[in-house]
Amino acid sequence: MYRGGPTGCLLIHGFTASPQEMRGLGEHLASQGHTTLGIRLAGHGTRPGDLARSRWGDWLASVDDGYRMLRAECNHVVLLGLSLGGALALLASTRYPAAGVVAMSTPLLPAGGPAQFVLRPLSLAYPFIAKRPAHWRDPDAARERVAYPCYPTRALAEVSRVLQILRSSLGSIDIPVLLIHSREDTFVPPENSQAILDGLGSADTELVLIDGSTHVITCDAARQKVFDLAARFVRRQSEIPA
Repeated sequence: MYRGGPTGCLLIHGFTASPQEMRGLGEHLASQGHTTLGIRLAGHGTRPGDLARSRWGDWLASVDDGYRMLRAECNHVVLLGLSLGGALALLASTRYPAAGVVAMSTPLLPAGGPAQFVLRPLSLAYPFIAKRPAHWRDPDAARERVAYPCYPTRALAEVSRVLQILRSSLGSIDIPVLLIHSREDTFVPPENSQAILDGLGSADTELVLIDGSTHVITCDAARQKVFDLAARFVRRQSEIPA
């Protein structure tokens, strides 16, 4: 944790990744005087088998723990998440007071729910799915990334479940939300953020599409643009009385 002012920033990484992919953003927000905390989601940052045994409620509990730590020290808490972390940030904002959400490269589609029921039995025969090589704009950032080399199939069913719950919850989110997505994201296409924007109950929303990065926009070549957008949003929320 970086201790700073009365606005807390909770940083939530993505599926199979680690807090490393949010570290640069956290340091940038800390340099602006905010209190920042990057959490490690259950089952991540150790070995893929641990993630295979994790359930979506375990990930949300990790977010809950981080929120409570920040709220004990801060007047406001802004939730910032990448990919699955963005989905968890949005979902968490329906559970307790938050000043706002920054959801980056966040999935929502497809709208169908059967995937989770197919993936669970499939995981018995194919427990892990190897990742395809990713094409980053910044190869050095790609080499530095800390993430699992595979997807635990059983855990993919839990991601499907998170998105299913999020789809039914979007209309109840009435706090400020900033969505950031790369036009070049082929892993989670930007249509996902547009679908989130269309479903939100809040009147204070913004979707910013950026160029020069692929999916992991907090680490890839256009990361400074992402940092600046997020910092502007957090600064605006910090001006609201507690």
